[in-house]
Amino acid sequence: MAETAVEEAGAGGGSGSAEETGPGSALAEETGLRYGSASAEETVAVEFRGDRSGRAPLTWGQRAIWHAIRRTAPNDHYFNIGRVLPLADRGRPATVAGATAALTALVERHESLRTRLELSADGTEAAQALAATGTLPVTLARAQDPAEAERTAHALLDRLSATRFAYASEWPVRAALVAVGDRVTHAVLVLCHLAADGHGAEVLVRDLRLLVRRGSAGRPPATTPLDLAREQHGETGRRRGAAALAHWEAGYRAAPATMFPDPVAAPRAPRFWTGRIVSPALARAVAAVAAAHRVSGSTVLLTAAAVLVAAGQGHRTAAVMPIVGNRTSTAHRDLVTTLSQDGLFILDTGTAGASPSPPTFTDLLPTAYRAALRAYRAAVYDPAEWDALGERLRTETGAEVHPYCCFNDMRLVERPAPPGPAPTAAELAELRGRTAFGFPATQERVACRYCLHITEEGDALAVSLTADTAYLPPETIRAHLYGIEELIVAAASGRPLPLTGVRDLLETTAEEEVRA
Repeated sequence: MAETAVEEAGAGGGSGSAEETGPGSALAEETGLRYGSASAEETVAVEFRGDRSGRAPLTWGQRAIWHAIRRTAPNDHYFNIGRVLPLADRGRPATVAGATAALTALVERHESLRTRLELSADGTEAAQALAATGTLPVTLARAQDPAEAERTAHALLDRLSATRFAYASEWPVRAALVAVGDRVTHAVLVLCHLAADGHGAEVLVRDLRLLVRRGSAGRPPATTPLDLAREQHGETGRRRGAAALAHWEAGYRAAPATMFPDPVAAPRAPRFWTGRIVSPALARAVAAVAAAHRVSGSTVLLTAAAVLVAAGQGHRTAAVMPIVGNRTSTAHRDLVTTLSQDGLFILDTGTAGASPSPPTFTDLLPTAYRAALRAYRAAVYDPAEWDALGERLRTETGAEVHPYCCFNDMRLVERPAPPGPAPTAAELAELRGRTAFGFPATQERVACRYCLHITEEGDALAVSLTADTAYLPPETIRAHLYGIEELIVAAASGRPLPLTGVRDLLETTAEEEVRA
């Protein structure tokens, strides 16, 4: 799924049209300068020379995202990953020459930025081709003052993110610099998801900052995408992939064929809507519940989402596909590539343990934690073999087997619970007064029915749900997001909701939206 944190790109267009006209247009054509409402732009050619060239199959992570891109095209700009790096906040001033030299070093350091897709003549087979040398076009925008520079940087982020990559011919990174006078204030990176996942994007931001400030980012990564691909397609990789897919087959057989089997409404236009809730109360509650039950905050959120999906659709067993970073190996910590793949989280909501009182959401957390660990361990496999498993089960059962229910915790690290006592029910109730909700985006096509993303915004958690409105109308999207907040805040307040009441919670919240 696409990355959507605060500094990341949205799908909207930015400023600065290629069709601008006016007194400066002739000069722009002659010099490469572009004039928007306030900022002038030019293109700087950044030449690079790496250590080697080569060719290899796609890594399993690349193959997985390539399959998703093809299913989502022509709206696959959804997968672009964008970052804005402020450079005027501290340290020595960055000059244009220094910043372009840092970009050169960044591309030379990380082979994924010099790697393009290589397609067979019929377009059915894909490989990766690493180039040793080349030229990266970098947009240089001139702003009048820091405030304009900030606006310009985010407008560039939007504009560079708004179009799909030409995967076989374009370098998988688009870069821009914003300068006030002779000082570069911001760098903008937009990445093709074949080249990096969210963690890889943060590695690039870190390394670019170090290259600008110090001229060095330290030792190079321990491995490369080409070497990883060759390892995965070897005997050891195939054995590991087979073990992972055995988990998937067992999970598929234990769960419903899909979480959302039947449309419930006429689809809206555009068909896919994104709802987003920003909640300081949820941030505090997740940390408190995780600490109290000795699980991760991500497990708390994943369990809440799974419980709501299962209850809303009348299933006892939930099947959710968490996006797994696959960064446990030391060699992969600083590797810029797409390592993320789907895991399969299976939760039987009828196994909440024996208790004289009705089981609650928190009773599921120990089971859910173990299920999440199993999902994470089985998230490295060949997507072609995964496709074959799905087709075999379709033939066997006569129905498509796919949860169409995804969960992506995009936080690189979890904030621990703050020191001191857990928040009281009164404190959480007061914080809920700051909860904000909206529908910030729509799009025509996404290859899923329920895609939940977790990010942070200041002291709040931001949870967004992109859903197919034929299966989850807007009022249901809203109900699921408020339902996650209610389930977890209630648990942190000492009054966990019985599982038998979860469907009523969804229906009541949806009705409130309709009445509003």
